[in-house]
Amino acid sequence: MLQLIIGLAIFLGMHSIAIVAPQGRDRLFAQFGPLGWRAIYSIVSIAGFVLIVHGYAVARLSPTMIWQPPAFMSHITALLMLPVFIFLVAAYMPGKIQSALKHPMLVAVKLWALAHLLANGMLADIILFGSFLAWAVVDRISLKRRTQKAMVSMPVTGANDIIAIIVGIGLYCAFVLHLHVALIGVRPIG
Repeated sequence: MLQLIIGLAIFLGMHSIAIVAPQGRDRLFAQFGPLGWRAIYSIVSIAGFVLIVHGYAVARLSPTMIWQPPAFMSHITALLMLPVFIFLVAAYMPGKIQSALKHPMLVAVKLWALAHLLANGMLADIILFGSFLAWAVVDRISLKRRTQKAMVSMPVTGANDIIAIIVGIGLYCAFVLHLHVALIGVRPIG
C-alpha cells in the first residue's frame, strides 16, 4: 500500500506543480527549456505511474475490503465510462464538446474516478480513485484562478466532435472487450 501512496504522491504531485506553485513551474520551464522541462516532467510522472501500477497490483493481492458494492454498480460504471473515452478524445479535438466542458480531460478523470469508486470497495481502490477524483476537482477549481497559456490547437469544427465520438466509442469498446482485462486483469463486463 505504501508503494501505491508514494506513486500517487509523485504522479499527482508532479501534475500539481501548476496548481500550488505556478511561478515555480515557470522558473523550472525557463531554467531547463521546453524540452528539458518536458523530459523531467515525463520521467518523474512515469516513475510515479509505475509505482502506482505496481503498488495497486500488490495491494490487490491481499485486499482490505471497506465496503461491498452492489452488483448493479458495475453496470453503472460501464455506462459512466462511455463518455469518459469521448471526453478524453475531445480534449484534443476542439469542438462543441470541448467548449461546453471547458476542460474535458479533467471531466473525464473525475467521471472515471467516480465510476470506479462506485464499483470497487477495497481500501486500495478508495485511495487510488479517490486521490485522482480529489486532484481533478482541485485542479479544475485552480484553473478558474490561473491564467491559461495559449496553446496551438486544431481549428474548431463540428467534424472534431464527430471524430471524438467515433474514436471515443471505439476506444471504449476496445477497453471493455479486450484491453481492461489485458492491462488491469479485471473483466469489466461478464
